[in-house]
Amino acid sequence: MAAEAANSVSWVQAFIALSGGMALFLFGMEWLSDSLKKVAGDRMRSIMSAITGNRFLGLSVGALVTIMMQSSSATTVMLVTFVEAGILNFRQTLAVILGADVGTTVTAQLIAFKATDIGILMIAIGFTFASFSKKRDWSNTWQAIFGLGLLFFGMKVMIDSMMPLRTYPQFIEILYQLRNPLIGVLFAAAFTALIHSSAAFIGIVILLAQQGLISLPDGIPLILGSNIGTCITAGLASLKASREAKRVALAHVGFKVLGVGLFIFWIPGFASLTEWVSKPFDVDIARQIANAHTIFNVFLAAAFFPFTNVIGAWIEKLLPSEEELHPGYLPRVQHLNEQLLSTPALALDVARKEVARMTKIVQKMVSASIYPFMSDAEHKDTVYPELSLIDGIHMREKKVDFLEEKVSEYLVHLAQKPLTEGQASEVMGLVSIVSDLESMADIVHRDVLRLIDKKKPLGVDFSPEGRNELERFHLKVVKQLSRLELAIDETDPEKGRNIMNKMEKYLDLDSQLRSLHLKRVVEARPETLKTHEVHMELMDIFKQLNVYAGNIGKVISGWNPDKAV
Repeated sequence: MAAEAANSVSWVQAFIALSGGMALFLFGMEWLSDSLKKVAGDRMRSIMSAITGNRFLGLSVGALVTIMMQSSSATTVMLVTFVEAGILNFRQTLAVILGADVGTTVTAQLIAFKATDIGILMIAIGFTFASFSKKRDWSNTWQAIFGLGLLFFGMKVMIDSMMPLRTYPQFIEILYQLRNPLIGVLFAAAFTALIHSSAAFIGIVILLAQQGLISLPDGIPLILGSNIGTCITAGLASLKASREAKRVALAHVGFKVLGVGLFIFWIPGFASLTEWVSKPFDVDIARQIANAHTIFNVFLAAAFFPFTNVIGAWIEKLLPSEEELHPGYLPRVQHLNEQLLSTPALALDVARKEVARMTKIVQKMVSASIYPFMSDAEHKDTVYPELSLIDGIHMREKKVDFLEEKVSEYLVHLAQKPLTEGQASEVMGLVSIVSDLESMADIVHRDVLRLIDKKKPLGVDFSPEGRNELERFHLKVVKQLSRLELAIDETDPEKGRNIMNKMEKYLDLDSQLRSLHLKRVVEARPETLKTHEVHMELMDIFKQLNVYAGNIGKVISGWNPDKAV
């Protein structure tokens, strides 16, 4: 009776120690990831942008970022958010995903090499130096070391907790059931999905091997299953994302499932290959399991890398873009992503892209506004020909109102994060720009549409000279909005100053054009007299839009990109 009670207590103690060690491991991984994001977050976009058009560089970046983050799931989630934000397109991520799968094997190798023994030392060093470091980058670096130490220390606690399990028949029976490859794969996939970390689960498999509880053939199905389970995190991150971002998650799952499908029927041969590769180094079973994990992911990268474009095209057909499925009538956010708020540099980047998109929508409204005054014919929207021009203006005004609310809300949340002086300035500037863009859309929607109704009953067109003057000034305003879109997207103060200068020139042009119109009024030109009020009000509208553009240019001219990082 006493023996049974002692046995029960030992089980409870082992479970508590194992759970506590895993908690430390996962917390350390999260701490490490957050600290490294703070160190490299401002440079992350330039790192990711560098892979454009270069698959080999993408493979290397994927491996490097995953080694830093200690999680392929974190890298894939980042890719989902980058695609959602428009920083990368889907096909550019495929090589990065394969590189991330290779990078994730480093953690398993470190555990197999028993780097866990120095975990407590790294905690002490990281905490001590982080406490006394005054520079932000150095403090974040030491905090990353502290997080890595927690990760290793958590694994050490799990090692110690598993020591007594070798003597428990019930535990041995569970392991015996997992020898069935299909059961092993499914169990590992489910457990890895539950804890959101393949590194933690593979670490446990390596620990079991170190205790002599499983063999290499027994451990391989568990390794394969954990590679599928790690896809769940990215899949969840993509649920509310765009179709483009869902493609990233699908590619990640596809690579892993296809790879496991190839290897699950070849476990004895795979075990023999791993033993042969490991033999020159005279390593134990634990190291062989870590090597099997590395071989599997390197094989996936080598097998799929040459065909990333083909695979990308196939997935694009399987998951068509939202634009291909239905017209973009309904307002929606295209770039903003709540997950990026923890990395202000990236959050600011996507906010800027959304504001640039908002500018383009306003430009389409302004561009369309002139046509009803030039001809009584029924005009169609240039993007959605099934809509009338007026319906297109109504539709875009709703989009701008929606975006003004969503972008402002996002910027308010971003302003509450720790920002540099330059970042804080740009956030406030974007808040002002969003408000001005919404006002510009209101002017077109309210005043231009009112003027269209006012001109129709007149039954007369502008004079040829008046028509030419209106078209000329309208074109200047449309060009200003095109310049604004580019200046916002590129964070270019010089372009902002150019817009301000153009505003002043266009104000002078406005005065000149008004004088020419008033001369025709004095001459009592019949068509000029009849259209005088509409002509002057339309010029006033274009003038207001020009002034708003100049005000936004002034905000942009005050940005300092160097201080934003």
